[in-house]
Amino acid sequence: MTTSLQTQLIHNAYEPPAGFAAFPTPIHHASTVLFKDVAAMRSGDWKDKNAYTYGLHGTPTTFTLEARLAAIEDGQFCLLAPSGLAAIAMVDFALLKSGDDVLLPDNVYNPNRELGRWLSQDFGVSARYYDPLIGAGIAQLMQPNTRLVWTEAPGSVSMEVPDLPAICAAAHAAGALVALDNTWSAGLALRGFEHGVDIVMQALTKYQSGGSDVLMGAVITRERALNDRLAMAHMRLGMGVSADDAYLVLRGLSSMKLRFEAHDAAARKVAAWLKARPEIARVLHPAFADCPGHAHWKRDFTGAGGLFSVVFDARYSEAQTDRFVDSLALFGIGYSWGGANSLVMPYRMQAMRKAWKDAGILVRFNIGLEDADDLIADLAQGLARL
Repeated sequence: MTTSLQTQLIHNAYEPPAGFAAFPTPIHHASTVLFKDVAAMRSGDWKDKNAYTYGLHGTPTTFTLEARLAAIEDGQFCLLAPSGLAAIAMVDFALLKSGDDVLLPDNVYNPNRELGRWLSQDFGVSARYYDPLIGAGIAQLMQPNTRLVWTEAPGSVSMEVPDLPAICAAAHAAGALVALDNTWSAGLALRGFEHGVDIVMQALTKYQSGGSDVLMGAVITRERALNDRLAMAHMRLGMGVSADDAYLVLRGLSSMKLRFEAHDAAARKVAAWLKARPEIARVLHPAFADCPGHAHWKRDFTGAGGLFSVVFDARYSEAQTDRFVDSLALFGIGYSWGGANSLVMPYRMQAMRKAWKDAGILVRFNIGLEDADDLIADLAQGLARL
């Protein structure tokens, strides 16, 4: 059929030769996905990862990332979300309805706490908070309408490590599911399914991308029926990630374990130096014996990472610790972690945690990939300015 130049610009017969191979995963951009014929369109199921139906439901790029993330956690199914918080919201909206109850640790990631507050205020879901070190005692908090128990290992900012097997056993005995925020270990130092959890959530914004330039989350499961419930929420909420961002995370996975181990070694060295300083009252690093829940970390984990916190001696005011933070040259002031650059962030714990008892100011560190001795020297000059 003879066509005009304009039509030829859109409909071109050229196809590149098959057989091209390279290490990077190809980036497939698509909103519309083409079907071979009408029969293929009508037989396609967006929940079936063996077929493509629409860009929002997945492309070869995102399917590859999902499969690799599931393998890291020894899971079977994975769904990608635009951020870690979006992944948390997907779990809540998939599993909770009006009249249900959800339990969250008191040290929960603060946006997850805010989501719990929103569920309580506007959706008729009761959100209650428990001591992160409660262990088997959580059985006393389970109600007939408790459908979901959130866990973090360790907890956000304050680093308590929960007894995951005990919490899972109690929750399952009461008929509830357990979701784990496993962002801190990225599935490298802890595999949640081995300790009883039903759902593993991760913020891929951290070590997986490693470049401090990607927002993404993942929800990983082992059971088909549970994955299908999550997938329906994923579809109804219209969650999707860009192919370019998926590629960046895929590129980061190859070096993730090596980077994680380098973060871990440097962080332990810096934390040990801070622990010996008179200005520091407590070092909250799960690998240190005096960190709350350290015995659980020692039993369940194989490593740490770059994130830990310290509590300054109570004699130092917030203005003084702020001056310390501002004086650091190698630490950026910012949220998140897992990138090459070290970060520091002070927190007002009394406003975040009802049960917080320390009078000193808590400061969280992400130890990046700089030389640890250079970071220690920077911290020393900062402490001198207190």
